[in-house]
Amino acid sequence: MCTPCCISQLACCCGSAACSCCCNCCPKIKQSTGTRCMYALYFLLVTVICVIMMSPTVEQELRDNIPFYSELCEQLKAGENCKTLVGYSAVYKVCFGMSCFFLFFSLFTIRVNNSTGCRAAVHNGFWLLKFILLVACCAGGFFLPEQETFLEVWRYVGVAGGLIFLLIQLMLLVEFAHRWNTNWSSGVKYNRLWYAALAFVTLVLFSCAVGAVVFMALFYTHPEACLLNKIFLGINGSLCLIVSLLAISPCIQKLQPTSGLLQPGVISVYVMYLTFSAFSSKPKEMVERDGTNTTVCVFPFNSGSESDKKIVTAVGTVILFGCVLYSCLTSTTRRSSAALRVCRNSEPETERARCCFCFGDDTDDYDEEKTGSGQNVIYDEREGTIYSYSYFHFVFFLGSLYVMMTVTNWFHYDDHKIEKLLDGSWSVFWIKMASCWVCLIVYMWTLVAPMVCPKRFEA
Repeated sequence: MCTPCCISQLACCCGSAACSCCCNCCPKIKQSTGTRCMYALYFLLVTVICVIMMSPTVEQELRDNIPFYSELCEQLKAGENCKTLVGYSAVYKVCFGMSCFFLFFSLFTIRVNNSTGCRAAVHNGFWLLKFILLVACCAGGFFLPEQETFLEVWRYVGVAGGLIFLLIQLMLLVEFAHRWNTNWSSGVKYNRLWYAALAFVTLVLFSCAVGAVVFMALFYTHPEACLLNKIFLGINGSLCLIVSLLAISPCIQKLQPTSGLLQPGVISVYVMYLTFSAFSSKPKEMVERDGTNTTVCVFPFNSGSESDKKIVTAVGTVILFGCVLYSCLTSTTRRSSAALRVCRNSEPETERARCCFCFGDDTDDYDEEKTGSGQNVIYDEREGTIYSYSYFHFVFFLGSLYVMMTVTNWFHYDDHKIEKLLDGSWSVFWIKMASCWVCLIVYMWTLVAPMVCPKRFEA
């Protein structure tokens, strides 16, 4: 590794320089993108630690493979077999530290409009020092007085923050669906292949949604039980059909010519996923067959072992935290901020159809810094910040609370294990089911809002 690259990385960790990779073959990266990715990395690291703390499997592996494990726990004053470092209370304390870290930076960066100031330099650099601060905050949660009172109060703070973040996440999903359709539709008049791509993706999305309805009707309903499953599957499926017809109705098409079936396709797939997740999270129901109680309305794991269940849990976990990271990273863009305010953010003629429309357009002319043999950094905030630093950290603060509540199974945290993330309880079932309806209501509102509030949506 060359000396200039090492120096640049040292400046990134201990100074205000932007971070970059030590490989010259890596594509150019914007300073704003690199900064947000670093904070996302911190967030993901703490999240993984929380998952480990809620896993008795990992706890047992540590106990079996670390020499003098009990003695080490005694030296750390972590209780017998490090009991204070595992379980829901430990996750609450670690997430308390992470949320304090992001809340502090949210307050610290209020009204930062220029990337050349000292506060902006702290936000965009000094990564080693900020990592030490994050570790200190997470560790400090274990030394708080009145632990029982703290856990009780912090639980309700987590519920409030988690629900707010969930609402933001659902609004961003709706914005994502609209943006996808708008971006690809803008390429139709230049190349008819974009129309074919729109039609193909729309067909795939609705096929997945219909397939999900059939799948849940087969495996999550029963003639003698699971009444709630039947009712909610019918309601959610009907609502998805209604929003699809509404999106292509003449009155909506007149005010929103770009409205099509792609957006309701995205919404329908996500609603079906939430419905499946809710059914999986509901306590098991039993019916009596031939004098024996039989569990019904569950997915039939053919192997009879826990391996298939772990796969489903792993996939659900990846989707969950993928949504969390997407919400945290995109909620502060100008387009997403406008969507959260539910007003028109017109980009009209400058819209250019791209396969990877989620990422910024790299055609803008920004200053570029050569970093020796390492990755080149594009300074895209020379003229001013392109996103709100304070709001960015506040969304991560809410995301910390949402992760805390999700990992600990919301209200039913006693004896919860991360391996049973999808087993859940009634509280998780109702939260996920309510999320379906909120998502559909938000999308319906984006369709009818121009008719209800025409002045707010004037170009």
